[in-house]
Amino acid sequence: MPGNFCHFCLVVAVLSTAGLMCAASASAASGSSTTVVIDAGHGGHDRGGIPGQRIAEKEMTLDVAQRLKKVLAADGYRVVMTRENDVFIPLGTRAAIANSYRNAIFVSVHFNSAKRVGADGIETYFYGRDSLPLASAVHYFVASGAPSPNRGVRRRGYYVLRRARVPAVLVECGFLTNPTEAAYISNSSYRQKLADEIAAGIRERSNVRSSTSPMGAATIPLQSYIDQTKVSKSKRSRKKSSKSSKRKKKSRKSAATEANAMSDKKEA
Repeated sequence: MPGNFCHFCLVVAVLSTAGLMCAASASAASGSSTTVVIDAGHGGHDRGGIPGQRIAEKEMTLDVAQRLKKVLAADGYRVVMTRENDVFIPLGTRAAIANSYRNAIFVSVHFNSAKRVGADGIETYFYGRDSLPLASAVHYFVASGAPSPNRGVRRRGYYVLRRARVPAVLVECGFLTNPTEAAYISNSSYRQKLADEIAAGIRERSNVRSSTSPMGAATIPLQSYIDQTKVSKSKRSRKKSSKSSKRKKKSRKSAATEANAMSDKKEA
């Protein structure tokens, strides 16, 4: 009996070990089956940010992107960078790189800037509806892990997001024009933290809870978002309306001037 029991324990141990190895293998396979295209914003002659900004955005985005690459590669993901050094890559090329890989996701790393130095916070952008789960997961981890305010998820038609035919997000990891956030971002440990949180969002994107998810099946809430595509359209409409109104006023003024001139000639 004792011999049989020991044999049973040995079998269980072997099966358990095999199960763990299979699970690890499946996890690695899951990572390697997805290509993550990491886009370090700006580069080359495009410094990023606003005129007079002390810290160049292009340098910070590349640093975080390279750190993110290392983290994801260690997790078994196939990683492609749109740029590896300080060069300018056209927006169309960045989107084309993402579209050239099957089963890919696109993550564009950026930092914000504003004339108002008090502006701060983390925000994540997406465009296509299939990109919202990825945006939700990435924003959930980055905003939760940063000491900055949560500015939320936003839908907006940035070129690289519109043109990408794969799930695509653009993460604004804080304001370089805000002294407090700029101090955080200047610290290499903080930039590593940002890379780790973005990687966590990528890994956990399948665990985003939607309205159709069964209870307990997912742990990350599908984020509500601000739709700025409509705002942009209304702004463009207002601009067109304003220009049209100005043209009409100018036209009426010109007509009145011509009428006065004709009147002057008649009187002369």
